[in-house]
Amino acid sequence: MTATGKLASGVRTFVADITEGFLEITHNSFALLGLGVVFAVIALTARPDLRLAGEARLMDWLQARQVALLGPLAEPVEPSDRALAVHPHELPKEQARVAFWLSKKYRVAPEPVGLLVTEAYELGARTKLDPTLILAIMAIESGFNPFAQSPVGAQGLMQVMTRVHTEKYESVGGLLTAFDPVTNVRVGVKVLQECIARAGSIEGGLRYYVGAANLPDDGGYAAKVMAEHFRLRQVAQGRPASTMPVTPPTTTPTLTSQAPAQALPAVGPAAPASSAVENGEKVALLSTANL
Repeated sequence: MTATGKLASGVRTFVADITEGFLEITHNSFALLGLGVVFAVIALTARPDLRLAGEARLMDWLQARQVALLGPLAEPVEPSDRALAVHPHELPKEQARVAFWLSKKYRVAPEPVGLLVTEAYELGARTKLDPTLILAIMAIESGFNPFAQSPVGAQGLMQVMTRVHTEKYESVGGLLTAFDPVTNVRVGVKVLQECIARAGSIEGGLRYYVGAANLPDDGGYAAKVMAEHFRLRQVAQGRPASTMPVTPPTTTPTLTSQAPAQALPAVGPAAPASSAVENGEKVALLSTANL
């Protein structure tokens, strides 16, 4: 055999040895890896505490990576404890009729209106006030805009003068709760009760509510509220809006006086009542010291 042949034979032998050694090492490594996995599964099965600790650490790492990659928006948002809407289909028939009618007339979503109708009926039962009167005030005051504010500072659905009735809001979370629809309605109903008690009648109480008790004219505010109150009562009783008379009969027992003869528009939100009294500050109401 020549020297070249011997060299080629030696190279082949060397390569074969290396290949065989590599395959043996790889085989043994996979075997060791498999044994490691088996032992790990056995350990985690026998020790649930280790498995739970491992899962917790892995979850923490994944959440940290998610926040790092996507930013704060990736963090979970806690839901509000208070319901923000109720579908009218879930309400009693009378309340559902009122909610759908208000939704259509004032061009607001029926679900939030459904919540306000529910609250008005619950407050009405507790305070002996007609719930449709409460809803009528919301309609005339704000057109069901919970963020409405008048030039003189009346705020929210029922346009209560927040700075005048500070103590009422302090007991329910502070002045900013004036823009929480349910809280604003509850405070507004309290103010309305005090006004009616002082005046001795609904219409007189409405004049106090709009801050016109000592003025010769309330700008038609009480008449507008009573007209809407009458319409809502008819809707609650199942009367179609197109057939509702504008002037209620004198035999209607729940109204203290008749609504005015002039009709309000059948559609479109009413203008906020905070501009009804131009010569006096609309303090829905007076300070509680005067009530």
